[in-house]
This record gives sequence, structure tokens and C-alpha cells, in this order.
Amino acid sequence: MMTASLRIAKIWGIPIGLHWSWFIIFALVTFSLSAGMFPRDYPGLSPAAYWTLGVVTSLLFFASVLLHELGHAALALRYGVPMREINLFIFGGVAVMTKESPSAKAEFWIAIAGPLVSLLLAAGFGLIWFISGDWVYLAAPVYWLAWINFTLAIFNLIPGFPLDGGRILRAIVWHFNGSLHRATQIASGVGQVVAFGFIAWGVFTMFSGNFSGGLWIAFIGWFLQNAAAATLAQSNLEQSLKDVTVKRVMTLDYPRIPIGLTLQKLVDEYLLRGEGRYFIVFDGDDQPRGLVTLNEITATPRENWANITAGQVMIPNEKLISVAPNTELLTALQMMDEAGVAQVPVNEKGQIIGILSREQILRYISLRHSLGLMKTLEKSQSADTPVITPRLDKPATS
Repeated sequence: MMTASLRIAKIWGIPIGLHWSWFIIFALVTFSLSAGMFPRDYPGLSPAAYWTLGVVTSLLFFASVLLHELGHAALALRYGVPMREINLFIFGGVAVMTKESPSAKAEFWIAIAGPLVSLLLAAGFGLIWFISGDWVYLAAPVYWLAWINFTLAIFNLIPGFPLDGGRILRAIVWHFNGSLHRATQIASGVGQVVAFGFIAWGVFTMFSGNFSGGLWIAFIGWFLQNAAAATLAQSNLEQSLKDVTVKRVMTLDYPRIPIGLTLQKLVDEYLLRGEGRYFIVFDGDDQPRGLVTLNEITATPRENWANITAGQVMIPNEKLISVAPNTELLTALQMMDEAGVAQVPVNEKGQIIGILSREQILRYISLRHSLGLMKTLEKSQSADTPVITPRLDKPATS
């Protein structure tokens, strides 16, 4: 839901993007300011002036949201946590980190940095409003921006994971019990309680006569509940895969193709026969030279398949990421995620000994989950089945 549809900039090497839903909220904020608040509170201006103020104020508001997220990003980078992207969407913004914070202290400061930036912005806009006097063209936007940034800070400090307040709560619990997983369970549980509270409040507001306002509050609650549940599921998954290595999941039987094989033959003789979706390319000396996936094939015009070889479109070894068989599975998955690839070679002592793919990881997770359910059922059945102990004081009868 939060994946950006449009990349607009890079700051500190972090891609900044807009999700399509951002355009909806930008239009709604602009309309409410230009046709509602500003004409009501500052009468006497022309329609063009109101709409200009509305657009400028909305842009400054979303710049404030971006600064809020950059506050998180700055502290994350300081603590060595890579940032994948920052996206603006219908509920504001989200800074996406590629891994968890290294410590409870880091988690606390990364989480609180955003609300602190919003509070500083609120104070700054408030000061400008104080000295702006009666000049409407400055007083009108900065007054609203001071109020909305203060509201943004306070809202984010609500202890409902994944809001900043929920992350602060997780950091505090993590600090005292020493377990990130347990802290995530508690913070996510509190977050879901808060989310259901928002949903109940929204429903009550709708039946009280403010349907649109109540619907919006309930929608926020629904979003928070889903985000908290997804975070808990991810934490449980990471806990279950802890200490699992690549060696337990990788496949030793990977498809090999010669470097001179044309794409047409690759498709006809391998892909269409179900031989795989990725192929290690070997040269005449039986040395691996690279990897070909469906992406490289489909990126080549079909009319050129008969003349283009696997060696011409492959990803060469020097551009491939690889993992060792004793690499933790979660680490390998993170590397694949950061590189945006679906499979990586498994390398030992300079030789490819297997392939690890997302498909294999998902299959392993599914199988492990199924086996876990089976064990649970077996324990349940064992507990429910009465144990019949024969009496030794009487002979058995038939």
C-alpha cells in the first residue's frame, strides 16, 4: 500500500516517493483550506488568493511531513540502519528501514526524532505567526501549519504501534526485558487495542451525525490495526527463522546453460519445459560466468532472441550478490531485498554450490508452518484422549 508510484527526489541517497493516494489527500487538504477554513477565518480576499494560499499551505504541510520522516532517517543513518525509501501517502509519510534498530537506545531516538522535528516546526511556524501581525498572506498559512505540526507530533506519540509512540513503547519494553521479539509482541498488542479504539470512536462519530469525520477516524484505525498485525506477523516469522542458515533451504540442483545458448533456445528448450526461471551461465571451461533470469529475457525484444545469447544478457558474476551456505536465512533475505533480486547463488570457496530463491524460502516457511500446526494438533489430540489404565485386581474379561 505504501510503495511509491512516483519518485521525486533523493536526499542523503534515500529515494523520496509519492504514493498515488497522496494526490487524494493533497486535493482534500487544499480544498478544505481554500474553500472552507481560509474564507471563514480570513474574509475579504479574492477566490484566487484563497486557492493560492491553499496550494502553498498544502505543499508546506507535506514538506513538514517529509521533514518529520527525514528526522527518523537522520537518526537511523547515524545508528547504522540503512534507509530504503521515504514515501508520502494518504496518512502522511513513512520512512522504510531495511533492518531493525541495533539497540533499544537506537530504537528510542530514531522513533522520537520525527515528533521532535514536528514540535520544532510547530514552534517555528508559531513564532512566525506571532511576529507576522495582521498580514493575512503570512499569518493564515503559518497559523494552520503551527497547529497541524503540533497535532501531528501529538498524534504520533500515541502508544499505538507502528506509530512513533508505539515504537517508543517498544524501545522502553525492549530496554527492560532485553527481547526485541517480546517487546514487539507487547507494542503490537497495544497498537491493535489503540486501533480498535479508533475504529469504535469512528463508528460512534458516524452515528452521532458526523459521517465523513467518523469514517476517516475508523479508516485510520483500520490502517493501524493492519499495520500492527503485519508487524507482529513479521516479528513472529523472524523469530521462527532465527538461526536457520541458507544451507537448510538452498537447492543444490540448479539449471546450467552454456554461455553461447541463444535466448530462443533457452526459452524453447528450458523455460517452456519447466526447467526453471533462472539459469547459471557457464563458459567452455565449465566456469560460472553469470546469471540469467526471466527479467533479462523479457527485457530483450522477442525478434532478437534468435541472435542474442545468454552471455550477452546475463548478469555477470561481478555484479551478482552471493551468500555463503552458513549465512543466516534472514540475512540472506535482507540482502536479496536490498538488491531487488529474487534469487542469489550460494558460494563456497569460490565455487557455486547451489541457489537460494524467494520461492524456496516461502516453501520452507509454509512447510515449517504446516509442521508446526501438525505438532500442535498432535499435542491437542494427545491431551484430549483419555488414558485407560487396566486394573490389576480383576481379571480381564472378553
